[in-house]
Amino acid sequence: MNQTEIINIFTKKTLGLTFVLSAAALAFAQEKVSISGTIVNKNNQPVPYASVTFSNKSSKLLSDAALTDERGQYKLNLAPGNYDITVEAIDYKRSIVNKQIAAAGNIGALSIEPEASATNIKTQDIQGVVITAASTKPYKVELDKKTYDPSQDIVSKGGNLQDVLANVPSVSVDTDGTVSMRGSTNVKFLINGKPSALLGIDDGANALQSIPADQIERIEVITNPSSKFEASGTSGILNIILKKNKKVGFNGNVTGTLGYFPRTALNANLSWRKNNWTWFLNGGGGYSESQNKNNTETTYHNIVLPTVDPNANPFIQPRDIPSHQLQNSTNKTYNNNYNVSAGFVYDISEKTSLNLSGVVRTFEGNNNEILDTYNTFYRYDQNLNRWNQMGSFVQRDSDGESNNLAFQGDIGLDHKFDDKGQNLAISLSVQRSKNNNGSDILETENMIPVLQDITQRESVNKTLIGKADYELPIGEKSKIEAGYRLDINNNQYDNFVDSTSDNPFLPNYNNTTDYREMFNAFYLQFRSKIGSFGYQLGVRDELSNVKINYDNLAPDFAPINKTKNYNNLFPSIFLSYDVSKDNQILVNYSRRIDRPRSFFMVPFPSYSNSQNIFEGNIDLNPSYVDSYEVGYNISRKKFTINPTLYYRHATDDTKMLVYRPDESENVFYTRPINLGSDDRYGLDLNFTYDPLSWLKIMGSLDLFGYKTSGIAYYTTRDAETRELKTESMDFTGDGFSSRVRLNTTFKIDKTFSVQLQGFYRGGQKTANQNTEDMYALNFGASKTIWKGDGTISFNIQDIFNTRSREILTFSSDYTRRNYMQWQPRQFSISLTYRFKQGEKVEQPKKKKDINANDTNGDDQQGPM
Repeated sequence: MNQTEIINIFTKKTLGLTFVLSAAALAFAQEKVSISGTIVNKNNQPVPYASVTFSNKSSKLLSDAALTDERGQYKLNLAPGNYDITVEAIDYKRSIVNKQIAAAGNIGALSIEPEASATNIKTQDIQGVVITAASTKPYKVELDKKTYDPSQDIVSKGGNLQDVLANVPSVSVDTDGTVSMRGSTNVKFLINGKPSALLGIDDGANALQSIPADQIERIEVITNPSSKFEASGTSGILNIILKKNKKVGFNGNVTGTLGYFPRTALNANLSWRKNNWTWFLNGGGGYSESQNKNNTETTYHNIVLPTVDPNANPFIQPRDIPSHQLQNSTNKTYNNNYNVSAGFVYDISEKTSLNLSGVVRTFEGNNNEILDTYNTFYRYDQNLNRWNQMGSFVQRDSDGESNNLAFQGDIGLDHKFDDKGQNLAISLSVQRSKNNNGSDILETENMIPVLQDITQRESVNKTLIGKADYELPIGEKSKIEAGYRLDINNNQYDNFVDSTSDNPFLPNYNNTTDYREMFNAFYLQFRSKIGSFGYQLGVRDELSNVKINYDNLAPDFAPINKTKNYNNLFPSIFLSYDVSKDNQILVNYSRRIDRPRSFFMVPFPSYSNSQNIFEGNIDLNPSYVDSYEVGYNISRKKFTINPTLYYRHATDDTKMLVYRPDESENVFYTRPINLGSDDRYGLDLNFTYDPLSWLKIMGSLDLFGYKTSGIAYYTTRDAETRELKTESMDFTGDGFSSRVRLNTTFKIDKTFSVQLQGFYRGGQKTANQNTEDMYALNFGASKTIWKGDGTISFNIQDIFNTRSREILTFSSDYTRRNYMQWQPRQFSISLTYRFKQGEKVEQPKKKKDINANDTNGDDQQGPM
C-alpha cells in the first residue's frame, strides 16, 4: 500500500470512525442512571450554588460532581454503586454522608449546618457576579523546568506547534523554522517525554508544522535538564505534552480552520472513561501553502586581471571571472499533512495501570523554486586585446516532491508499591520514519537550456527506546530516583543524482550510508529538603556507540567505515531556598552533550544545486557544554516574575564553514567543523501581570552576551596561478544581543477576548558575519459561543509583514548579503466545538452578607 492510498483511506474513514467512537462512548454513558436531589439548611430552606461531590468507593473513575441551582436542586448521571457525598457551600460547614446508589431517582434532601458566624445574618441580593475561580497561570516555574500552557494563547489557535513555540518564554523561532533557546539552536525535542515519529527524522520546520496546536496540552521548557533526562540538547529540552482527557464519560472537541495563505485543517481530540478503561483518539489533517523568498547579493573582491598576453600562460586562457552576483529565489510549497494517535489506559488495580498507544503520521509536499541569477563578470576579448565587462542571466527552475510516513507504538506499565510514592514505570517505544525527496531541475543561461538535474533521496529511520524509572521516598521530604534507558537508532540514506552537464562533483552524490547509534544510559538522583532549603543531586552515565558505513558509487572511491565510542558522565546539581511562601531562589548546574546530526557526518548527504554544496564531515565530534543558572521566583495573586542569570561554556563547538575551493568559480561549499569554544551569558526574565480583571500581560526578556573563538583553515585554488593555497576564516567574535516578547490579552466581556503579541530579536555579530535585528506583531481574537460549548477564533500572523532575516557575511575575497522571508503575512479563522464540556461564564443572583465589605471585582481572576 503506497502513501497516497493510506491518505485516501484516512481522509475517507476519519469521519466515520469519529461517529463510531462517539456512538460507543454514548453506549457506555447509557449504563449510568439519573440522580437528583436537594441541599437544604436546618430550617429546611434550599441552599443555592452548593458543591455536591459523589466519590465512588470502588473506583475514582466513576466519581462526579454537580452544582445546585437557585432552588438548591442538582442533577447528574452516575453508575450504580456506593458513594461518599461531600457537600460544601459558602457560610456552611462541610458535610459528608454515605449512600448506596442502586437505581435512578431522587435521593431526597441533604441538610447542612451553617457556620456559627453566619447565623441569623441579614442578606440582600446582588446581581450578575462573574465566576471567580482562579485562572490557570500560562507560565509556571518548577525546580528543574518551566511549564507553558498554550490554551490561553489566542494567536496560535488553529495553528501548529511552530506557531505555539513562537510565544513560549525563553524560546525563539527563526524565519526558516529554526528553534533556539537563549540564542542557541541545539534544542532537543521530545513528545510526551521521548523522541517521537511525529517529528520525523530531522526535526525540521515541516515536522513542527505537522502537530496541530489544538492537540498540545502543555510545553515543558527545560533550560538546564537534570540527570534524569537524556544528555543531548545543549541549549535545553522542549517536551511537548499532548492532550489525554481524564474526565469521566465521553469528552472531546473538534476544531476546523480556514486561512490564507490557503490553509485548511480539521482536528479532533476524543476520549472516554468507563470503569477501569480510558480510551483516547486524536487525529486530523489539512492542506497548507507557503511561500518564501531568498535574495542573495555577492560581491567579489581582489579580482586579478592579467596584464600580459593570456596566450603566454596556458592557465590564463579566456574565461569568465565573476565580480558580482545577484540571486533572487521564490519557493512555493503545497503540503498535505495527516496524523492520528489512539490508545488506552487500563487500571489493572488501584496501584497498577497498563497503557498502549499508536501514532501514524503522513506528509506530502510539492515545491517549486525559481532561482534567478544575474552575473556581472569580465571576459577577455582577443581581437581587441582587452577585458570587457559583461553579464549573464541564469534561471534555475526546480520542481520537487517530498513525502514522509511515520509509525510509532508505545507500551508502558506503571506500578505504585504503596501510597507513599514508591513507583516503578517501564516503557517501550518502537518507531519508524521513511522520507522520500526528489527534484527535477532545469537550468537555462540567457534563455538557452544548459543542464537538467534529477535528484532522489530516500532516508529510513528506525528507533527503539526502552526505559525504566524508579522512585523511592525516604521519609516525608526525601526521594531517590534511578533509571535506565536504551536508545537504538538506525538511519539509512540512499542518494541518486543524474545530470546532463559534465559536473565532476555529481558522482559523489550517488551513495548509500548506513548510520547506526546505540546509547546506554543510567542515572541516579537524590532530592531532599531541610527546612527552607531544598536540593537535588544527580549523575548520568551514557555509553555511546556510533557506526557509519559510507559507500560512494563514484569510480575509484573506497568505502568508508567509521566507529566511534564515548563514555561520559553528566552530573547535575539543583538547589532551592524558600525566602518566603511565594519567594524562591533557584541555583543549578548541569553538563550536556551536543551530538552531531547523522546527515552532518555523511560526506555528501544530498545535492541541492551546483553553486551551493553541503559537504558532511565524517570526523565531526560531539561538543560538550557546562551550564550554570541562578534564578529567583516570585509568585503573587496578580503577578509572577522569574529572572534567571545563566552562563554556558561549550568546547569543540560545531560551526559551519562556508568557503570556495576554487577562487575562479562561484561555487560555495558549506561544511560543519569542530572549532574552538562558545560562551553565552545573560539574563532571562519571564513575567505575568494581571493588573485588572480584563487585562492580562505576559512577557519575556532575554539579554545575552556571547563570545566565540576559533580559526578554521581550508585549501583553495588561486584564480590566477591555479596553485593550491591555505586560507583561514576567523570565527572569533563577541557582542551583546536581546530577545523581547510581550503578550497582552484584553477581555472585552466574559465571552470575548483579543490578544496582541509582539516580539523583537536583536542583531548579532561575529568576526565574519552580521545578523540584523527582526521584529513582528501578531493579533488574535476569541469568542465563546453556544453556551460555552464552542469557540470561534481569528488571528493574523505578522501584521506589518516584517518577519524577515538579513545576514551579511564577509571574507578576504567576497562579501555576501542575504535576505530571507520564510512566510509573509497570513491569517486564519477556526471553530472549536466541545463535547460535554460546558463552561459557566456567569453566576446568577446570590445572597450576600450586608455587613461584609463590598469589592469592585478588579481582583477577580476569570478565565482568559
